[in-house]
Amino acid sequence: MASSSSTYRSSSSSDGGNPSDSAVTVDERKRKRMLSNRESARRSRMRKQKHVDDLTAQINQLSSDNRQILTSLTATSELYMKIQAENSVLTAQMAELSTRLESLNEIVDLVTTTNGGVDQIDGCGFDDRTAGINCDGYYDDMMMSGVNHWGGSVYSNQPIMANDINMF
Repeated sequence: MASSSSTYRSSSSSDGGNPSDSAVTVDERKRKRMLSNRESARRSRMRKQKHVDDLTAQINQLSSDNRQILTSLTATSELYMKIQAENSVLTAQMAELSTRLESLNEIVDLVTTTNGGVDQIDGCGFDDRTAGINCDGYYDDMMMSGVNHWGGSVYSNQPIMANDINMF
């Protein structure tokens, strides 16, 4: 660094000016430029540090957002699985109830066609309390030919569903 300033001084002194004035001026300019460069480098380091700090804050914010989204996604997935299981159960129940309704409708059709179109339910197996009792109010074994003695009528040929059995 000293050699460049002396070279610069020697070239400026060849102009015919005062060599000591030009050396002071050159050294002063060099010192000012050096201070300016230091200040510029300091500002550049500060900008760079601020940029790094901003990026670090942004990383922290995005990581926090990512954790929240992941937590929300997990909760939503669990809720979806629960609702899907409930939907499967309800679909199975709907199918079973539809089958039972079909069966009951067939029984109602059978009863109405057996009674000659008259919608009469008494005495056809649904109300077994009157089975075997004649018109005098006395019990008659001959009238019990169509009734199963184990309870219920032979005409009620319904399938037994899983929901019909009480497991208490």
